[in-house]
Amino acid sequence: MKITLITVGRIKRGPEREMIDDYLARAKVLGRQLGVRDVLEIEVEAGGRQADEADALLAKLPDGAQVMLLDERGKDWTSIAFSQHLEKLKDQGCQDLVFMIGGADGFTDAIKNAHHQKIRLGSLTWPHKLVRVLASEQIYRALSLMAGTPYHRE
Repeated sequence: MKITLITVGRIKRGPEREMIDDYLARAKVLGRQLGVRDVLEIEVEAGGRQADEADALLAKLPDGAQVMLLDERGKDWTSIAFSQHLEKLKDQGCQDLVFMIGGADGFTDAIKNAHHQKIRLGSLTWPHKLVRVLASEQIYRALSLMAGTPYHRE
């Protein structure tokens, strides 16, 4: 399985960029031990029309990928349940798992209708940069749980 975070907008530098890079690098190393081929982030340009951003996101989507949209109306997961879901997808032979983060105006109806799995990071509204940090951390946490490391504490 390959895990990809596809996002609208670019974060060039700063604490958020450092955190995203750190969590994804850790996830990549840990993932290899679990049979995860790669963990990566793909950024597409922001600032255009919502439809243009949607086209850019979809252009980066691998054929046949399982897609989870980060959306405020998505399902609330515990970290453990999220990890178990990822492990199940991996064990079922999922080749590409994509987490998609839209732009400031969210996803078009076409994307929402095509991809029904939605996940939210709680009831609060988060700044776009922090959503990316949180998503990166949760991917790393899920792999940590799968590997049985002590990173996650209950």
